[in-house]
Parts: sequence; C-alpha cells; structure tokens
Amino acid sequence: MNPAFGIIAWIVVSALAGWIGSMIMGTNAKMGAVANIVVGIVGALVGGFVTRLMFGDNPGNNGFLVSLGVALLGSCIVLAIVKAVSGGGGRRAI
Repeated sequence: MNPAFGIIAWIVVSALAGWIGSMIMGTNAKMGAVANIVVGIVGALVGGFVTRLMFGDNPGNNGFLVSLGVALLGSCIVLAIVKAVSGGGGRRAI
C-alpha cells in the first residue's frame, strides 16, 4: 500500500472520529473541521493507549470499524477532559 494513502486514511478516520465525538459530547457547534481533525488524531492516540492497556498489544490490521471505535473512544475522553478543564459543562448567563 502507498504510505501516502495510509496517512490520508488516518486523517479521514481521525476527522470522522473527532466529528462524531464532538456530537456525542455536545461540542460540535463550538468546533470547526480543523479542530475535529486535531481532536480525532489526539483521540486516536489516547484511544490506542487506553485499549492497549485494557486488552494488550494486538498487532495486525483490525479494520476500519475497530480503528474508528478506538479513535472515537479516545476523542470522547479528550473532549471530556477539555470540557472539565475549560468549565464547558455548566450553564452560562448571557
């Protein structure tokens, strides 16, 4: 496989995971496409770390849905941390 295709596929999966994660966590209106990609990439790293701790090292190609699920899990974790640190969970007076 062409390495450039792998990088592009990783960015697409990360962007999708970041977008779905922002919808789940209620931050979609505050974020743009670039932020979704960044959250997805960081989330993919966090999700990979968490799943490796829970299930051990699993070499090989796990497929699109597993990769998306791991990145989505990590994206939700990252967004929850960002919301907790920034105080984004409470109501704001206008």
